[in-house]
Amino acid sequence: MGLLAKCALFGVLLTGAMVVPAPAWAAPLPWQPAPENACGETGFDPRARKPDPNAEPGPLLPPNIDIPVPVPKITPVPIPGPPPNNTRITPAPLPIDPCRNPCPDVRDTPKPTPPATKPERPDPHPNSGSASGSGTGSGTGSGQFNLPNIRIKPDIEPIPIPVPGGPAPAPQKPPPTVVHPAEPGPVAAPPAPRTVSSVDLVGQVTGHGSANRTDMRWQVDGTDLGIMWQTKPGQIAVLFGDSFGKGWTGGGAGGDNQDWRSNVLGYSSNHDLSQGLKIDTMVQDSRCHAAELLDSRKIVNFETTVIPTSGFALGKRQYVSYMSVNHWSKIPGMWWTNDGGLAYSDDDGMTWVKDQYAKWNNMFGVDRFQVTTMVPHGDYVYMFGTPNGRIGIIGLARVPKAQVLNKSAYQYWVNGTWAPAQENLATPLVPGIAGELSVRYDDSSQQWQMVYLDSLRRAIVLRTAREPQGTWTDDLPLVDTDDYPTAYGGFIHPWSTGKDLYFTISAWNSYNVYLMHATLNQPRAQHG
Repeated sequence: MGLLAKCALFGVLLTGAMVVPAPAWAAPLPWQPAPENACGETGFDPRARKPDPNAEPGPLLPPNIDIPVPVPKITPVPIPGPPPNNTRITPAPLPIDPCRNPCPDVRDTPKPTPPATKPERPDPHPNSGSASGSGTGSGTGSGQFNLPNIRIKPDIEPIPIPVPGGPAPAPQKPPPTVVHPAEPGPVAAPPAPRTVSSVDLVGQVTGHGSANRTDMRWQVDGTDLGIMWQTKPGQIAVLFGDSFGKGWTGGGAGGDNQDWRSNVLGYSSNHDLSQGLKIDTMVQDSRCHAAELLDSRKIVNFETTVIPTSGFALGKRQYVSYMSVNHWSKIPGMWWTNDGGLAYSDDDGMTWVKDQYAKWNNMFGVDRFQVTTMVPHGDYVYMFGTPNGRIGIIGLARVPKAQVLNKSAYQYWVNGTWAPAQENLATPLVPGIAGELSVRYDDSSQQWQMVYLDSLRRAIVLRTAREPQGTWTDDLPLVDTDDYPTAYGGFIHPWSTGKDLYFTISAWNSYNVYLMHATLNQPRAQHG
């Protein structure tokens, strides 16, 4: 199997799509050199490409194959844990010259290394005539086939054991119990379906070789998601998931020794998205270092990480929905959460507070609102959610804006009725499965837009509706994972329109974020 086919297969595994037979794959695009930013730094191409025809063939097999063997390890877990680090600085403006690093003492552009001298290949027809020792070679010649070394690799499986920790955080005041009575809701006819005339890769948003140079400016070499919302007029928050800095070696998420932060936050103000998504600054805890916003314990089988799932603003207060990940599954594209919850910030995103009561627990791993996206509209905040992983169905809830932190005030969409306390009975909004939703209301078309990864379709898709409860149109493919083999996500930029849909995707092989642009055709007819 070729390298691109392997990448495509890994992308399918990542999204959990091996549960159905795969359709015929599209041919990869012609080979192209990796993209470069204006500073001549090499980026990552997330598209499926044919291999470089001028490159020397690599080994047929890797030199080593590691076989993981689970090894249980008792892991003490202090309860309560340490308080979050809320150290913050006011960063200096970025240099006028975009190619000059703002903190060369922290992280500077590596100097180019001279190319290694290639050893000369042995002459297959030597003139010396000496044949002595010809049969004693080790079999490492160019025409030989070498078996890889099989290595047993211990796979530490922590067994968390609670032990006494530090002082408990200050208790928050519990909200009063509020139960809104059941109320029927209208289900509008679906809007006329749109078609896609083009989907283009605008550019790489994060990582080495990106226009934002997040590796040099904020120590963000690898990251994903790119969740966006408008914090105030003219400013967009861009929120990323697990992020890694100096020491990260690429090829997916990193680990403890690679400057791991569970989430980082940047801000953007550029309106001309055809030129890319420009990040103006990031929340920092030291010079040129993006801060972790929502702390996590980083203990497998207890709390591996805390991943944001959406963000929104109500007045001057910012909100983020998140999921507390207990552990990642051995099955790609699956994970188990402790709960989904809400955090808020009253200082423009500099520091955040996890609400102690606005949480949706996941005791048996099947609770419905673990990965959520929340959208204010009218008098309510609407919450679209799936269970943990990327193969869940989509449910819907709503809550009055003033009660967004009061879980008892939520109503769930159940068989045409907004019903209280029925979260695990919520009616599926659309057929099929979904991963990592992004939803917004588009004023230009007066329609709701929903983008998500459909692992069965092997595509990031779009649906539209007149009301959040539907009826939603059929899914419209935007990004095919045959063309972008390890793509996931699909988070809509708030300044999109009914015609120009801008959204971010992530690619697992480069573990970075990209901006996409879909041009949508206007429907020929509208249903009244």
